[in-house]
Amino acid sequence: MKEGRIRFITISFIALIMLLTGCASKSDKVVTKEASNQDGVGSLENIPEKFKSGDKIKIKVIRKIGGDDHTKQFLAGAKEEGEAMGLQVDVFSADGDNQKFHNEIKKALDEGYDGFIISHGDDPETIDSVKNLVEKGKSVVTFDSNMELEKIDSVTSTSQNDEVLATFAMEQLIEDYDGQANIAYLWVDGFPPMIRRNAVYIEKLKNNPGIKEVARFGVASADTSGETKAAVAEMLKKHPKGELDAIFATWDAFAIGAVEAIKEAGRDEVKIYGIDVSNSDLKLMKENGSPWEYTAAVDPKLIGALNMRLVAKKIAGEETPKNYNLEAYLIGQDELQVSKKDVTMDNLGEVLPGWGLSTELEEDWMKALKMMNE
Repeated sequence: MKEGRIRFITISFIALIMLLTGCASKSDKVVTKEASNQDGVGSLENIPEKFKSGDKIKIKVIRKIGGDDHTKQFLAGAKEEGEAMGLQVDVFSADGDNQKFHNEIKKALDEGYDGFIISHGDDPETIDSVKNLVEKGKSVVTFDSNMELEKIDSVTSTSQNDEVLATFAMEQLIEDYDGQANIAYLWVDGFPPMIRRNAVYIEKLKNNPGIKEVARFGVASADTSGETKAAVAEMLKKHPKGELDAIFATWDAFAIGAVEAIKEAGRDEVKIYGIDVSNSDLKLMKENGSPWEYTAAVDPKLIGALNMRLVAKKIAGEETPKNYNLEAYLIGQDELQVSKKDVTMDNLGEVLPGWGLSTELEEDWMKALKMMNE
């Protein structure tokens, strides 16, 4: 009997030691995460209640346009940022189909998403769709969408600061040609970012009378680049050497078509100043003899990430701005050609310091969530 008691006490003592060891191990993990406060990461205790409830927070990213590098990177940036914080992120591109775009918004509303990022909703119906989301208590951030959305309470409208993008490209063109050039204008009406870029273009022409528009073209279609190539080829025939100096392309899909037309016509004296960037754009710009001199852009992957941070802040109940513009960069062909290796969106920061990096809108609690989900 005595021996049985001793054995029981011994086993209990060993079990207690193991339990305490296990607790210490768990405690060490918490302390390690808490200790990262010294590096600027917020305490786990400061994570908003909504994100500590245990329920998976769901975000839907719905983009009207698609089929291009910019869309792929935008969606990837949003998805990676959200999933890093432990959120469920689903993305959808309507590939320019208006009906598919609005059907997806209605469908997603019935599927219980907490937040929405709506991209390129340029039509009046988008206003009604977003109002419906807000009325149902959903957090909404829009990108490059109908400017009237800014009037809806609690919605944040984001953009690439199109005025700065257009200013960078046009001012570089004006400087390179000493204010004297015949140019072609590639632009299409009907899209909020295009409207903002056009306003800058009009102002620059007004203030620089030596810059004269001699031709223009613009269409948004399933084959924008192909149609632009054909249109620019005709421009080049109509305006022989000495009659056309440069092209201002307000969208990289336009610039791609223009590059192909210029190369095939052997008119590399005509230079291109564009807006937006992608992997294929960088490759075209870096080629020897490429007519694409400059492009002004914002990292589309970072756009997606910052939009995700904004919607997360809304879900957390934190204050967010009504409008948010992202920092623009001017990318020069000479900067790309200095690099001995291929320049891509992933390593562009090696050529252009600061590209793709931003801690804006990244709260300490977001860093803590990312650490927890590593």
